[in-house]
Amino acid sequence: MRIVRFAARGTVRYGVLEDNTIGGLPGTPFTRFEGSPTSFTPDESTYELQEVTLLAPSLPSKVVCLGLNYRSHAEETGLPIPSVPLIFLKPSTAIIGPGETIVLPRLSRRVDYEGELGVVIGRQAKDVPEDEAGEYILGYTCFNDVTERTIQGEDGQWTRAKSYDTFAPIGPWIETDLDPSDLSIETRLNGELRQSARTSDLIFGVLQLVSFISEVMTLLPGDVIATGTPSGIGPVSAGDVVEVSIDNIGTLTNSVASR
Repeated sequence: MRIVRFAARGTVRYGVLEDNTIGGLPGTPFTRFEGSPTSFTPDESTYELQEVTLLAPSLPSKVVCLGLNYRSHAEETGLPIPSVPLIFLKPSTAIIGPGETIVLPRLSRRVDYEGELGVVIGRQAKDVPEDEAGEYILGYTCFNDVTERTIQGEDGQWTRAKSYDTFAPIGPWIETDLDPSDLSIETRLNGELRQSARTSDLIFGVLQLVSFISEVMTLLPGDVIATGTPSGIGPVSAGDVVEVSIDNIGTLTNSVASR
């Protein structure tokens, strides 16, 4: 099932996308975790995909990102393979949706794309055992961990480099029926393939990440875990178009512009 968040007819709401038609949901998809058996049952309203504007499919309180979670990416950066998941945060203000524009900071020197699998949390999660972690996941989406690479190197920690407004594109929707263990993930820059990997190459898998992160911080409904990027990272410039594609999910497309 594909869950979308969209704007149409003067309102913003969630819906279920089937083919090119959206059935409006009476509430949010997170109510299914609050005892509502009808949270995935559309009401009588329908919308054609071409008449709506797709928005970021989730409004997370935080995005928990993984550094160096593909062996190939650790190797290309020359950094050691982490012994435990290396996590950092992106603020909610960095979120943009499909079709929105990544804006280069005024003093940026090198801004990179990083295509990733995003995990959307469905209900509050704290101290979750790994074998129960799947019960807390609503679904999966595409994510781009946009990074100011020069600042990342200068600061020695990643908050400033990762947290600029528009540096967390997500979408185009949430796929709920998906096995994340072996998906193809690709990133294209202006149509040219730049990243290509499979999620089976993740050092720390999805369920392990949900369990590990929930020991550190409470994950709230709508929060996103960005599972890390494979090798092939590279810079973007104003006028570029970045596409992150994942098997059985779809393609997240964003253009790039100067501030």
